Amino acid sequence: MKIVIDGMGGDNAPKSNVEGVVNAIKEYNVDLIITGDKEILEKEFSNYEFDRSKLEIVHTTEIIENEDKPVKAIRAKKDSSMVVALKMVKEGKADAIISAGSTGALLAGGLFVVGRIKGIDRPCLCPALPNAKRGMTIIADGGANVDCKPRNLVDFAAMSNIYAKKVLGMDNPKVALANVGSEEGKGNDLVKKAYEELKNIDINFIGNVEARDVINAYTDIIVCDGFTGNILLKSAEGVAMSVMKLIKETLLSSTKGKIGAMFIKDDLKKLKSFMDYSEYGGAPLLGVNGGVIKAHGSSNSTAIKNAINQGIKFAKGNVVEDIKEFIKDMEDKQME
Repeated sequence: MKIVIDGMGGDNAPKSNVEGVVNAIKEYNVDLIITGDKEILEKEFSNYEFDRSKLEIVHTTEIIENEDKPVKAIRAKKDSSMVVALKMVKEGKADAIISAGSTGALLAGGLFVVGRIKGIDRPCLCPALPNAKRGMTIIADGGANVDCKPRNLVDFAAMSNIYAKKVLGMDNPKVALANVGSEEGKGNDLVKKAYEELKNIDINFIGNVEARDVINAYTDIIVCDGFTGNILLKSAEGVAMSVMKLIKETLLSSTKGKIGAMFIKDDLKKLKSFMDYSEYGGAPLLGVNGGVIKAHGSSNSTAIKNAINQGIKFAKGNVVEDIKEFIKDMEDKQME
């Protein structure tokens, strides 16, 4: 098993990517490949001591920037660190790619380079949000598909259910549908039709969930179209950052607050860790014929290391094969 890392992708590349790779080799004893400018990467790796036999550097000459148009960049920059890494997954030279680079480009690359699993109309991006009751909640879809059909939401639910079991170790994950109300019959035509279909597939579907209940919801997966999911995700991230900022400003605004902060310092660290994206690794693109994991653009070395761990679990869990089996079962039932 090998995992490939887009060494030049992300706001903190290549430093954080290199440090994340080194820490992953030390902690997981895994063989890793990193793509990018070899001279730059070698210079960064020279700052660390680790088992070099576990690392392969593949030289590339181009970088896909966030400002690049995604599809055009994937097609034009064939020797970019991202495209070369994606091709390695396509060709079976790597089991999964980790990239903190352009989200749009990685989604396009997953679709056009790695390719869809036969029978999956649209892959979905599945980021995680902190959940006060269950640790984390997967959002499926978090932004890959703005417009969806009911069958797409059913596929998102089934694929994220497999991922939650095989990679996150969730036992019989609870799946809910994002809606404007918790009662059955609420929502637009897309949600109503999807609700009926979700009741008939082999998952633990618990019905609708409202946006205000996401952080406290007793659910592991929230299914929605990418437009809704991305707004939900960005809103939650914005609220989390604002709350942490307000707490800090309030405590530091008075002598009494500063004294109090000294006594609750450890608790504040736990709260910050709970809201920190780096603790949750990356977001898998489910429905493509290989492991594609999108790390946060501002990922530090911890986030990269955790995303690599996701890639390892993704490969070991045979997630792609299980999704193919789900598609086969669905087709067999339709033929009955």
